[in-house]
Amino acid sequence: MTPAEKRLWWYLRRRIALEGTHFRRQVPLGPYVVDFCCLKHKLIIEVDGASHSYDAQRARDAVRDAALEAQGFDLLRFTNHTVLTDIDSVMDTVHARLAEPVAAHA
Repeated sequence: MTPAEKRLWWYLRRRIALEGTHFRRQVPLGPYVVDFCCLKHKLIIEVDGASHSYDAQRARDAVRDAALEAQGFDLLRFTNHTVLTDIDSVMDTVHARLAEPVAAHA
């Protein structure tokens, strides 16, 4: 895991106080492996490095995201920089998404 992924993983395991929010890391979903996933809430969290800023990678990400969303998953993407420098905002965003009713995302 990258330093940003390690940091987020620590926070996901220790700072999410909502029932049913068990996150797994490196979860295979069809042909894809996602960074973090809460299956109950159908929430995927991706932590993107600099390579995701290139047009070719963004195009691949868009195809991948569409395929995962077609399976009913929601995705949150954060940059490495954001995770490393503003973890509170990252966690606020994750918490807000998890606090929404699961049926709202079906």
